[in-house]
Amino acid sequence: MADNLATQTDSDVIQAGLNYLVYDGEKPVSHITTPGEAPVKRTANYQEHNVSIRDGRSLQKKTSLDREGFVFTTHTSSVVDFYDQEEVTKHYYPEVEKFVAEATGASRVHVFDHNVRADLEAKRREMKVREPVTVVHNDYTERSGPQRVRDLLPNEAETLLKTRFAFFNVWRPILGPVQTAPLAVCDAQSIMNGDLIPTDLRYGKRTGEVSQSTYNPEHRWFYFPLMERDEILLIKCYDSQKDGRSRFTAHTAFTDPNTPANAPGRESIETRTIAFFSDQEKP
Repeated sequence: MADNLATQTDSDVIQAGLNYLVYDGEKPVSHITTPGEAPVKRTANYQEHNVSIRDGRSLQKKTSLDREGFVFTTHTSSVVDFYDQEEVTKHYYPEVEKFVAEATGASRVHVFDHNVRADLEAKRREMKVREPVTVVHNDYTERSGPQRVRDLLPNEAETLLKTRFAFFNVWRPILGPVQTAPLAVCDAQSIMNGDLIPTDLRYGKRTGEVSQSTYNPEHRWFYFPLMERDEILLIKCYDSQKDGRSRFTAHTAFTDPNTPANAPGRESIETRTIAFFSDQEKP
């Protein structure tokens, strides 16, 4: 890590609690509820661990999608109202596809979903949106990555799965600056085999699979305080290539101890994409 990122001072680091899975050998299950009505119901047990989270804004060297698994950058959107499903689908999806293609070098990008989240319950109920996820997790597993391609693009899947593909999450604030429930991302290089535990994600008629992380004191955490509306975290959540580059990047919302008591609640949108690299054969 020291070879990639500049050394930071104590003033660049905060101490905060992150909720890790306590794995007992039984596969965890998260039951997805109706947005705005009730939080996701989780069957597993969790334990809060106090960790160091470094201010990514102070890094003198940029992170890499293929090394740390995330990058922080800026992006201006034409969208006026991110709560407007039609506007987001019509205008933001093409913007995101172009952005991810340029950031990753992908030959094709497919946006297939987005989630708007609000930290305040009143806002969630008003706008029918979900709460921030406050457990350490990653959005895909070794199994669910290829399966998601089959589910979303069934007529092309077998051809697409022959070459490299990756899932990227595009995370941005709807309002800024973000003060409550900021997003922390874990350096993918510090995630060891066995840290990420497959977890069922149960909807009404469909069961997906994500992963949740057990505690590892070697995990290296970063955040970007006071993110604004035109700032983005691009997170790689799955990569089919197994050549030593990052493949999974854990992340979670957390409570920043420096947040003022009267701070406005976080509002954010995360957009899920698949990037295809038709010129890169899988090993």
